[in-house]
Amino acid sequence: MRTLVTGGAGFIGTNFIKRLLKDGHEVVSLDNYSTGKEENHQEGCRYWSYDLTESRNPVLERDEYEIIFHLAALPRIQPSFDNPMSTFNSNVLSTLTILERAKQTMTPVIYASSSSTHGDLYANPYTFTKWQGEELCKLYNLVYNLPIIICRFYNVYGPYQATEGAYCNVLGIFERLYNNNEPLTITGDGEQRRDFTHVDDIVDGLVRCGNIILDDIEYPNIGGYTISGEDFELGNGNNYSINELADAFGDYPREYVDERPGEIRETLNTDTKAQEILGWKPEGDIVKYIKSSML
Repeated sequence: MRTLVTGGAGFIGTNFIKRLLKDGHEVVSLDNYSTGKEENHQEGCRYWSYDLTESRNPVLERDEYEIIFHLAALPRIQPSFDNPMSTFNSNVLSTLTILERAKQTMTPVIYASSSSTHGDLYANPYTFTKWQGEELCKLYNLVYNLPIIICRFYNVYGPYQATEGAYCNVLGIFERLYNNNEPLTITGDGEQRRDFTHVDDIVDGLVRCGNIILDDIEYPNIGGYTISGEDFELGNGNNYSINELADAFGDYPREYVDERPGEIRETLNTDTKAQEILGWKPEGDIVKYIKSSML
């Protein structure tokens, strides 16, 4: 299968491309390297450095794909306060570019969204832009009949996660601080809870979405559902407080700082549709991951 992965040099994209190559697919990555890294390149994948906000994109115009996984985005809530223009361009305009290209050949698109869209949409630019991306996908699905699946990710962690810079997740920050013998920095009281999902589980969910939407082109109803236009929650189904994450590092120093604006108090996936329709079964546990892979 000839597959385009946007954001293929980033954290989730790299893990996903490794899986696609292992499964024998032909893979092309499109990334502007704002957060992606060349050291993440995987042998066998073709990598192109282009900005999806540009009006003309030779890679999109020249090549044909059987499916597009649109993972590219500027992640994280806090940086979006300082860079709203960049966040809108990367998360909304790039999505429109992909959908317009996909519409020309009716190429199925799997869109990577965020569990933050279940909170206050106006709490921060990042959440708002991911929601706008979802709305664009729904528009193209309903108006142009473009095959679409939306996947909402819940606090992803695992190999290739960033440990430096503004776009680190909390575990990436803890990893860096622990390796540097510095106290773990916890915002607020540390009792905010997150549904942490291992990147291998996210990758498996994406693969299953790709397989089922390609089948859906010929078989529009699977298990009573119309798959095109569907959304799936890819969350582990359990959550931990930030304090509990720090506890997993043992008797290690921690430091509490002021709570950050724009973040919801709790994320927890209670939707079982992905399990029922896709047969998706998340297996990762972040506490076990910390103790087995980081200490």
